[in-house]
Amino acid sequence: MKLKKTRPLGKKNFFEENKQTSPKDLGKEVLLVGNPNSGKTTLFNALTASNEHVGNWHGVTVDTVGKGFSFQGEDYFLVDTPGIYSLCPLSYEEKVAVDKIEGSSTCKIINICDQNNLQRNLYLTLCLLERGLDVVLAVNEIDKKPIFKVDCKKLGERLGINVVRINAEKKIGLDDLKSCLKEEKRQKKDLPYLKQLKLVEAEKNFQAQPNSVQQISQLRYAFIDEILKDCAVRTKDVYGKSKLDKIFLNKWLAFPIFICILAAIFQLTFFSLGSLLSDALGQILSFFTTPILNFIRSSLGEGFVYSLFADAIFGGVGTVLSFLPQVVLLFFFLSILEDSGYMSRIAFIFEDILGRIGLSGKSVYTLLMGFGCSTTAIMTSRNMEDKNAKIKTAILCPYMSCSAKIPIYTVVGGAFFGAKNIFVIMGLYALGVIVAILVSKILDMTLLKSKAQSFILEFPPYRKTSLKRVGKILWKNVKEFLLRVGSVMISMNIIIWLLSSFSFSFQYVPSSGGVSALESFGRILAPIFSPLGFGSWAVVASLLAGLVAKEVVVSSIAMFNGIDQNAIKLLSASLLLPGSVVFFSSRAAVVAFLVFCLLYTPCIASISMLLQEVGKKWTIISIFIQFGSAYILAFLTYQILFAAEIFGFFSVFAAIFSIFAIIFAIFYILRRIKKKKLCPHCEQCNKKCKNS
Repeated sequence: MKLKKTRPLGKKNFFEENKQTSPKDLGKEVLLVGNPNSGKTTLFNALTASNEHVGNWHGVTVDTVGKGFSFQGEDYFLVDTPGIYSLCPLSYEEKVAVDKIEGSSTCKIINICDQNNLQRNLYLTLCLLERGLDVVLAVNEIDKKPIFKVDCKKLGERLGINVVRINAEKKIGLDDLKSCLKEEKRQKKDLPYLKQLKLVEAEKNFQAQPNSVQQISQLRYAFIDEILKDCAVRTKDVYGKSKLDKIFLNKWLAFPIFICILAAIFQLTFFSLGSLLSDALGQILSFFTTPILNFIRSSLGEGFVYSLFADAIFGGVGTVLSFLPQVVLLFFFLSILEDSGYMSRIAFIFEDILGRIGLSGKSVYTLLMGFGCSTTAIMTSRNMEDKNAKIKTAILCPYMSCSAKIPIYTVVGGAFFGAKNIFVIMGLYALGVIVAILVSKILDMTLLKSKAQSFILEFPPYRKTSLKRVGKILWKNVKEFLLRVGSVMISMNIIIWLLSSFSFSFQYVPSSGGVSALESFGRILAPIFSPLGFGSWAVVASLLAGLVAKEVVVSSIAMFNGIDQNAIKLLSASLLLPGSVVFFSSRAAVVAFLVFCLLYTPCIASISMLLQEVGKKWTIISIFIQFGSAYILAFLTYQILFAAEIFGFFSVFAAIFSIFAIIFAIFYILRRIKKKKLCPHCEQCNKKCKNS
């Protein structure tokens, strides 16, 4: 199976923005190299005034990202590479970094080390020096109470390179680091263990002894220990070790704590604080839009111009914009989980579970990012070394309930369930995860069998969240949300308004009383969704619009129901009125609609990213799987809940339980019959005896 080759995303975006064809046009190329969690991307952002994604786990940077900066009249082009531990790559992103280093042997290299992790970080430094590369060592002070106090001058003398102490987050020592880039390469210093190393490597190459690699590592670490005794003083215990892990990683408490944390995030995001902020923003938007609408009405009357602004622009887009606080809160809490060090613990918790369905702990990072945005999450799946695992991880991202679906859950679910809607939302998030697990297991058993994967995991210490870093992440996501509202949603809402306001003969429907083009098209597709409980043409039209962006589902409903104010409660109330264009007759239909919105085909941006990462074949397959699973589960949800409303919950539960019990009994009997046909003396009980 062939995967479509992709260009490095960071470079592609950078050169498109700057209209450059080569990094040489931007100055001297400098590589930024280091272990994961050493502050590499934070330093990149500090040097180049960028806002790349920062996180304390392996695989945050999955490709090379470049940007230029200037210092004392010199232009430089800094390239951030994925985190590596040595020059022997074990995964996709590590191979990207090693290939870049080997292809840029004449470049300056900034090797960043975490002051608290010097023993392991310096291993990579030695690997670089053994290749004769031009290295500047930046010792990054991440924590206020470091494990080591390092004499950088003495360390530089021992290694024969420039060593600078920095604090990447607070931008301390950056000028000293930049000054080192202007200096000429120092004459290579012979490291004392190199003669022994050459002997071991010769033994490895010509005698092929299995212990040679271990001997090489021991020689390097022995030299590192010798350096640290001379240049560093230990002040406290092992890095990353915390008493909190006895609680957060306890085999009985880990999952309940994780679920409680998610429940608290959902409560604050969707209800108590989030609801309060959304209502306040809605009132602020109404304060500005109402005078404009009154002016248009008094000047032009309530014609199509007034309808365009009231329904398409202010009504639809304004309604979605009022959910901005909830989107911000969700990203805020996810950023805290990332920045605190808890995200790596989550990967550890889920590693065993994901291993059973053909994934690895690396998939946790990608799937958790799917709760924010499926498009960016799919991009991070490229750090999987196993192709089948990469395809599965990318395909599963859209099953995670992204932030764009928050308005749908809040408006539609809130109309029928009120305060209890938190349980509906938590159930939808859980359902997305469960369906993703089932799909992955089925694919792993059939088409996409995964191989054993390496998963290197380190626990950073628990840290106080940096509000500055969280603020940058929030601003980046808010900016993307506003750009989506300002471009995609406004244009899509105008298109929907035109189709719903004019007939195929270009007559204005509210005046002529005809049937709009959108209604005609919606009525053709409506029978397909009737078994799901929402066979209205307007509901179908809103789902089609959701293919562009999931937020458009709510803005379309607001437009169809004529909600021209930024009032979420008013929009929710309209869904209960039989006279509304979009109207749900029962709770069963509402839950089925929410399940379908959770699982059906993702937005166009996610589809395009799937095409880029896994190719046309698997993108088409994933679209069919998603639509099929959404339709089947929405159908079952509606039929079961509708039957429960008629016959009672316990009667339906008893019937379903009986059906599953019968299926299980049949399966058990067939398995027992199959075992009887096997030879009792056969060592492998799952194979028929050849002598029988």
